Amino acid sequence: MEKILVLDFGGQYNQLIARRVREHRIYAEILPCTAPLDRIREGGYAGVIFTGGPNSVYDPASPHYDPAVLSLGIPVLGICYGCQLMAWMAGGEVTTAPVSEYGKIDLTLTADSLLTEGVPQSSVVWMSHTDYVSRVPDGFTVTAATENCPCAAMENREKRLYAVQFHPEVTHSVYGDRMLENFLYRVCGCRGDWVMDTFIEDTVAALRAQIGDKPVILGLSGGVDSSVAAGLLSRAVGRQLTCVFVDHGLMRKDEGDFVEQTFTRLFDMNFVRVNCRDLFLEKLKGVTDPEQKRRIIGEAFYSVFWEEIKSRAAGDAFFAQGTIYPDRIESGKGASAGQAGSAVIKTHHNQQGIPADVRFLGVVEPLGDLFKDEVRAVGERLGIPGELVWRQPFPGPGLGVRIIGEITAEKIAVLQDADAVLRDEMARNGYEKQLSQFFCVYTGAKAVGVMGDHRTYENVVAIRAVTTDDFMTADWARIPYDILAAVSNRIVNEVPGVNRVVYDITSKPPATVEWE
Repeated sequence: MEKILVLDFGGQYNQLIARRVREHRIYAEILPCTAPLDRIREGGYAGVIFTGGPNSVYDPASPHYDPAVLSLGIPVLGICYGCQLMAWMAGGEVTTAPVSEYGKIDLTLTADSLLTEGVPQSSVVWMSHTDYVSRVPDGFTVTAATENCPCAAMENREKRLYAVQFHPEVTHSVYGDRMLENFLYRVCGCRGDWVMDTFIEDTVAALRAQIGDKPVILGLSGGVDSSVAAGLLSRAVGRQLTCVFVDHGLMRKDEGDFVEQTFTRLFDMNFVRVNCRDLFLEKLKGVTDPEQKRRIIGEAFYSVFWEEIKSRAAGDAFFAQGTIYPDRIESGKGASAGQAGSAVIKTHHNQQGIPADVRFLGVVEPLGDLFKDEVRAVGERLGIPGELVWRQPFPGPGLGVRIIGEITAEKIAVLQDADAVLRDEMARNGYEKQLSQFFCVYTGAKAVGVMGDHRTYENVVAIRAVTTDDFMTADWARIPYDILAAVSNRIVNEVPGVNRVVYDITSKPPATVEWE
């Protein structure tokens, strides 16, 4: 299988670069810039991409790398900081730019290049830099420039070394995807053999070999990742699989029933549903602090889950989870080649430790090499319903962080009903796929109203809807007024205890997507 290495120097777009490579049907993996040179030399990579980063290459504390990487005979593409690093390693000069460039900038090609084949002489790219290459290394040619950046792209075609000061991986760079394609296919000589059908076949075969005739237990949340993992495992080992679904009563309306019906109907497996809403409500009684609610829900969930697992695992079973690639990527942010301790690993709910008194033959992570969009593609090919495959992000504590104040059964019912109305209207109007995330919030506020000629003093429900590419930033969605009017009218008429609906028009930042 063809592989491209994305060497991470702390850039915010490291995962995006890898995803863009995979969109061209070529497998990409991310390693921190602390990865040993021998690992790259022996990795069988068709090419290497240096990511951007927030540092300056002339700062001794910034992340650097062994210049010998440029002499391995493997094509290299440097992006932003990676461009400056390549120049610095090859003997060029990098200095503070007289004029920094941020955002959309006009790019002009100054020489022919394999990298820019099929790209117009003038186009728009996305810049984000305060340093620039002030003198290119010997053997390199400048191939593009902007008004304030004399070296916006450079190359040493003989050694197959290419670099761009801009970010081709973001959509704002109009022909950036074409440049990446040129690097992958024209420079690296890739053929494009990374496809989901091959992944499913290979993964099912690997799971059968790993698990053999032993049982395997999966913690099923009903989310995209665990659902697709369950589908793969079911195809691989059938009724050797037991899925444990803990229903804490804080899911959306009828969602627990939907998850159970889906997996018992579609797949050959053992399905165990643990209903424990009353337990969670008791533990949450009187609690209003958001972080305390999160902690209580998380601790109670894992307590219930592992008690159920212990009753079924006697050391002779495998444990499976829906960990995906971003959950386990090491970050090179702030690390340098001699500072392995600088690298950090993201702590994720799928990677919590297994209790010491629970023993397994091993851990199975069938999606450990995939990004979220790839997981969805696998789910579709496995026949999992779109309601699960395209399920929007849903917080681990569920509706517990969409109810402001104390959580009660009555508040859960109100929020579930209001949220169901919102979802129904979005689907009815064909608007749901235009939004990255949308939901209702039980605000805890009450307002005066008039219903049926009577004064009311009832609950205020808020609608939150956002559009985003990465959830690091998000804009509030401009839902048409007539759709919002229909949602509001239905909620106040169909949901008892609600007499007012408001719409959140705050972007992230300064707000977050969730209210708590």
